[in-house]
Amino acid sequence: MFPFTLEEFQSRLIDTKRKMVDYGIDVLLITDPANMNYLAGYNGWSFYVHQMLVILIDEEQPIWIGRGMDANVAKQTTWLLHERIIAYPDDYVQSTEKHPMEFIGKILTDIGQSTRNIGVELDTYYYTAKAHNRLTQSMPNALFKDATNLVNWVRLIKSEAEIHYMKQAGKIAAKAMYAGMNTIRSGARECDVVADIYHAQISGTEEAGGDYPAIVPLLPSGIKTNAPHITWTDQRYPNEETVIIELAGCHQRYHAPLARTITIGTPQQRVTDVASIVIEGLNEVLSFIKPGVTCEQVEQVWQKTINRYGLRKDSRLGYSTGLNYPPDWGEHTASLRKGDCTVLKENMAFHVIPGMWYEDFGVEISESIRVTGDSCELLCEFPRQLLSNQSSVDSAS
Repeated sequence: MFPFTLEEFQSRLIDTKRKMVDYGIDVLLITDPANMNYLAGYNGWSFYVHQMLVILIDEEQPIWIGRGMDANVAKQTTWLLHERIIAYPDDYVQSTEKHPMEFIGKILTDIGQSTRNIGVELDTYYYTAKAHNRLTQSMPNALFKDATNLVNWVRLIKSEAEIHYMKQAGKIAAKAMYAGMNTIRSGARECDVVADIYHAQISGTEEAGGDYPAIVPLLPSGIKTNAPHITWTDQRYPNEETVIIELAGCHQRYHAPLARTITIGTPQQRVTDVASIVIEGLNEVLSFIKPGVTCEQVEQVWQKTINRYGLRKDSRLGYSTGLNYPPDWGEHTASLRKGDCTVLKENMAFHVIPGMWYEDFGVEISESIRVTGDSCELLCEFPRQLLSNQSSVDSAS
């Protein structure tokens, strides 16, 4: 059973083709697995080899091309007719003599597409310099155009079904955060905390099971809280420590990220002070968000708040999020920062993460939200406060 109706997939394809017309693109080659999932439903752990979804401006169905053993994944997870699924032999995989893009180039040539305007996602994790080189060599008469994030921008406004999955992910995120908070204590190993978080992420809730999130749990502690993207070790927590947890719930590949700062023992005064400012700024931002304001204006509200206390944050305040695969749950489109004039619209979704990082400590308290008709709503329900391993907070059911 597909997570979305055929009509929704076809509507997404129509919107993508409108963008293709704007870009002057006849053939769009998709290598980003999130965009492949969004347009065709493809869902498998196969993005470590070359695969592609081909969108033809004048044909109703895309074509999926990938490794032979993954063709059955395409048959089971996409809405495509089986004849639109093409497999390349396994001797193309990690070969020094041939390349899957040569196979794809021949397919496109055989079906009369090698002299058209072809869009490729140049700046993705999954389309290498060598892949582009081999593809362009195999179709020397094509005009190649950069189509990076073309589909990502189509994904920016979510359907009601997508919002439903993100709300389910939010419940999972809250459950995982409780699991981490309840395990963090003096003498506990970092890896054991993450094990409990993973169990909560994957088991999910009674209503919705969890998927693997696009980013692993981030768990800096002590001085390492100044580096937000540190993961975990097997070290044990001391009697007095500050720990940041950033994680996400994930359901049907849709994410709801969440970050909190937790203290073991008595919190340092500077941590308490910064956390109070972060919460105040976050509250003001969430009260300001509504359709019609820009990403830049949202960030200005945040800066105005923290500037009252002599603080400044140079990194962005947040970013659009939703459907994705490793290594990132962000959509690479709208960011809450100076200079981004994207106008907020209903059913856009953001991870608002006002993290503050200094030379030897940091504080993160974030929320995932979706823009509603007149304001915004939280995707995760979790106490918005500086937490303690002795905090009296009820765990998620």
